[in-house]
Amino acid sequence: MTIQVFGHKAPDTDATGSPIIWAWYLSEVAGTPAEARLLGEPNTEAAFVLDRWNLPRPQIIADVDEGAPVVIVDTNNPDELPPSVNQADILEIIDHHKLTGGLQTKGPINVTVRAVACTATILHDLMGAEAERMPESIKGAMLSCILSDTLEFRSPTTTDADKALAEKLAADLGVSIPDYAAEMFAAKSDVSAFTDAELIRMDSKVGDFDGTKLRISVLETTAPEIPLGRKDSLMRTMQDVAAEDGVDQVMLFIVDIIREEATLLVPNERVKAIAEASFGQSVSGDTVVLPGVMSRKKQIIPNIKV
Repeated sequence: MTIQVFGHKAPDTDATGSPIIWAWYLSEVAGTPAEARLLGEPNTEAAFVLDRWNLPRPQIIADVDEGAPVVIVDTNNPDELPPSVNQADILEIIDHHKLTGGLQTKGPINVTVRAVACTATILHDLMGAEAERMPESIKGAMLSCILSDTLEFRSPTTTDADKALAEKLAADLGVSIPDYAAEMFAAKSDVSAFTDAELIRMDSKVGDFDGTKLRISVLETTAPEIPLGRKDSLMRTMQDVAAEDGVDQVMLFIVDIIREEATLLVPNERVKAIAEASFGQSVSGDTVVLPGVMSRKKQIIPNIKV
């Protein structure tokens, strides 16, 4: 039976590219038939990457069958995976996020979780010498994943391993990292076609913070004025999304990649209190600017106090 490889429900570049990379490795190197899957529509940057490297868009699935063999990449959180994931046959988990708990397997499996900025960096390491067999399209996907997750090495999650691999891949491909990253970020910043609810859910994680359930959403952009121009409607929709998704609050951070800062939208007194307790800044209006805050994983989620 063909193995399905997938990431989380909000497919950014890493959650789109890493399943493609690992499905290639399993099929072409390990000799085990595998196919990449997506759990939602890829964001605009991920869609750009697929087109740029002539990669077929993986099939989008809503759930998995009982006993279906699967490999999970770029997450280990059941809330970000298909509803029936624990009824599938999970063969392997490869991730760079903290362990969440809640996944169940049929037996012992390989679990690789490493403190790097990008899942694709781990995949390259796991391939060993066989990584030299990667075709241009797979190398392009891998480079794209790293540049996206590190924000072209601006993110504090960036490690020497991420940067060295990206530079090697770019050299192999004859790609200028600054020029290509600028193209990727421009694609990411084009959010005109998305509804407010889609923007809020596009790059988000749901977590429990001392009994308060929050959806932490991030919009990374080189043109923050575009989503900020929709601030009022976004804040109204945040309340609707919270109710629909069964969370207490939505916290939406608009990350300015160029200025290296985040603007948090503050729609109500509860979010204001969380923001002041978490980031040590007084909030007087409906936004607060957080200088130097770029990473949800390293600078936002660990600081949340409710």
